[in-house]
Amino acid sequence: QVQLVESGGGLVQAGGSLRLSCAASGQTFSNYAMGWFRQAPGKERAIVAAVNWSGGTTYYTDSMKGRFTISRDNAKNTVYLQMNSLKPEDTAVYYCAAKTYRGIVRMVLATSEGYRYWGQGTQVTVSS
Repeated sequence: QVQLVESGGGLVQAGGSLRLSCAASGQTFSNYAMGWFRQAPGKERAIVAAVNWSGGTTYYTDSMKGRFTISRDNAKNTVYLQMNSLKPEDTAVYYCAAKTYRGIVRMVLATSEGYRYWGQGTQVTVSS
């Protein structure tokens, strides 16, 4: 079992920045690829970004490229999502999730299947 706790959400104006954190406990953090997902009202949950076990390989959904940065600190058992140039359409509940995977294939990181452990989510609201 892996327990995940997100933090860092809040209310920000369009163009602003937020940094989300996800603290993991329970198992060896470096055994897991980590992903950030989001779910807006009335929409399905979708992947935002993912990072492999070492931090050396990342995946971003096209609309996030250049604005969001995913990173991890295995010594702190934490994964981060730095979000810049936020837009109102980024408003959603953001979740982190863990997948047992130690490879470097981006499409495996990007696939929702296999993400077994989920945090409770943190709300991000971007005002116009």
